[in-house]
Amino acid sequence: MKIIFATNNQDKYKELKEIMHGSPYEVLSMKEAGIYLEPEETGTTFIENATIKAKAVFEAAPAGVVVIADDSGLEIDYMDKEPGVDSALFMGVNTSYRIRNQAIIDRLNGVPDEKRTARFICVIVAILPDGSLLSSEGVMEGLIAYAESGENGFGYDPIFYLPEYGCTSATLPPAEKNKISHRGKALKKMKEMLLNENTNRQ
Repeated sequence: MKIIFATNNQDKYKELKEIMHGSPYEVLSMKEAGIYLEPEETGTTFIENATIKAKAVFEAAPAGVVVIADDSGLEIDYMDKEPGVDSALFMGVNTSYRIRNQAIIDRLNGVPDEKRTARFICVIVAILPDGSLLSSEGVMEGLIAYAESGENGFGYDPIFYLPEYGCTSATLPPAEKNKISHRGKALKKMKEMLLNENTNRQ
């Protein structure tokens, strides 16, 4: 069984490959599947956007494959849950994450630890060969750091501080991060759901 991951983000694709390792599924990127799309994310929730991406790629994919899409974002309580579903568009689609991260740090200047609470949320949607849908969600709680730290993550990882580890999520080794990350949790749940579906259909 082949899985096409509906993303053009190579960091996300690498995470999925690592998490699905050892499963009976062959994971393909959109490029490897010969699909060149950039679906417009017009939804107002994570699950709506993940579904939009999954359906667009599923329609362009060959028959008999599973298509997986994710939508994720950072919610900061002090900023009324911003940037949330617009995390990838925050301050403009072409703005670097270094600039975005510094802007968030500046907005929380002087805010104490107990009010710097935040979370990463990820929703995964899978479309099976028969067109039926599965979904899963993962959440990782933390705080907004006072400065960027770490080179292993991407996006907002360098400012997402994990008190129980004493570091940002960008500091953790990738294998360790995948065990606790929002995307790692959602993907592991989806992996189990897909394996159960595969077993039930045999």
